[in-house]
Amino acid sequence: MNFPQIARQVIDKLGGKENIATLAHCATRLRLTIADESKIDKAAIENIDGVKGQFSTSGQYQIIFGSGTVNKVHAEMAKIMGGESSASAQAAAANVPQQNIVQRLIKGLSEIFVPIIPAIVAGGLLMGIGNIFTAKDLFQEGKSLLDLYPQYQDLASLIDTFANAPFVFLPILLGFTATKKFGGNPYLGATLGMLLVHPALTNAYGYAEAIQNGTLQNWNILDLISIEKVGYQGTVIPVLIASWVLATLEKFFVKVVPSVLNNLITPLFSLFITGLLAFSVIGPFGREAGELLSSGLTWLYDNLGFIGGGVFGSLYAPIVITGMHQTFIAIETQLLASTAATFIFPIAAMSNIAQGAACLAVAVLNKDAKTRGLAVPSGISALLGITEPAMFGVNLRFRYPFYAAMVGSGLAAAFIAYFNVKATALGAAGLVGIASIRAGDWGMYAVGMAISFTVAFIVALALGMRAKSQA
Repeated sequence: MNFPQIARQVIDKLGGKENIATLAHCATRLRLTIADESKIDKAAIENIDGVKGQFSTSGQYQIIFGSGTVNKVHAEMAKIMGGESSASAQAAAANVPQQNIVQRLIKGLSEIFVPIIPAIVAGGLLMGIGNIFTAKDLFQEGKSLLDLYPQYQDLASLIDTFANAPFVFLPILLGFTATKKFGGNPYLGATLGMLLVHPALTNAYGYAEAIQNGTLQNWNILDLISIEKVGYQGTVIPVLIASWVLATLEKFFVKVVPSVLNNLITPLFSLFITGLLAFSVIGPFGREAGELLSSGLTWLYDNLGFIGGGVFGSLYAPIVITGMHQTFIAIETQLLASTAATFIFPIAAMSNIAQGAACLAVAVLNKDAKTRGLAVPSGISALLGITEPAMFGVNLRFRYPFYAAMVGSGLAAAFIAYFNVKATALGAAGLVGIASIRAGDWGMYAVGMAISFTVAFIVALALGMRAKSQA
């Protein structure tokens, strides 16, 4: 693919550089803020090499290229635009209607978590590999692989260390991205994260045991306040709140402190005050909130069973359309930290498999070369966990495959919920996602994928033939 040419074509069909206020990308899509969307030549964009779909939502215009391709197109566009958008485009974009609080929350969480997904996925997949060594009954009843082959103990320990690192030091990653998102110095945010996981603190995973044994130590500050010396490894909510406080304080001090003292006073007071609040107020509150969230979601899933799983599975794809699925990253990370398992990942996988199957059904039903050329790679991509090309480029365009995918996803999700299938890590939610699934649940996960694919494919074929006969 000629990426410089593609970039020039995209910019031209979007109305030129002067019509583009901001340029960013996620795993599969260009995310643009456009000054005047009426200037976009949507039909021409559809015919640009590599484009798999486009749509506008929540003040952003998004063009789907797919994983790997979007990075290269974005890089070429950034070169052409010189890294800056015109002042007139920024001014015009400022007049775009403000997003509501839910949209801002979703966008904010996306911008905080998307940059760290590779680290979480790498750790998650390594954790899945580590589970192979320690899971009992996998190769022999009552025994794990390490019980059978103890010579692999050090290898398993090495993998476990590598796998846990992104989760143990998660506050450092989140401190960096969250503080940057909130307008503060990201390196101060990373330092805040380091404070929260300092080795001198009682490890968060041993907090309950330390309280029970009476070994938890406190800081007694001037005999006025007592603060628990406990870390926040693997937590989400405390560091998000603390990062917002840090960025807010930093911006305040920048305004009031004389510029000659700014480099000394601002970081000192911002970090010290935030750290004090983090350990005395924010941390304890955030830890309890995270535990309640995890316990509540787990209780709902365990008690609603296959009915709740089926409803969630059916609605997962519509949730993706709204963008609210971005918030699930934060919830799943909290679930993994609190309960070492998440039910959201397997259900997301059922939805992705169904979208891929329905998309492939479109390829079977259509003889048009362009449609088939888009549907086949998009369907395969969805089976591997990247659904945007299939969902936005094919299924929503024809509608019937999208409905078929909802049916297949709902039935498969109900099935895996009935058997309480959960993941112990994050990764690509699709065929290869089995590496993230709890070792004892692999069989039911595989059956769930088969149900999702078969039902979605057959229902899409049926609906598609019916649509053709009525045309």
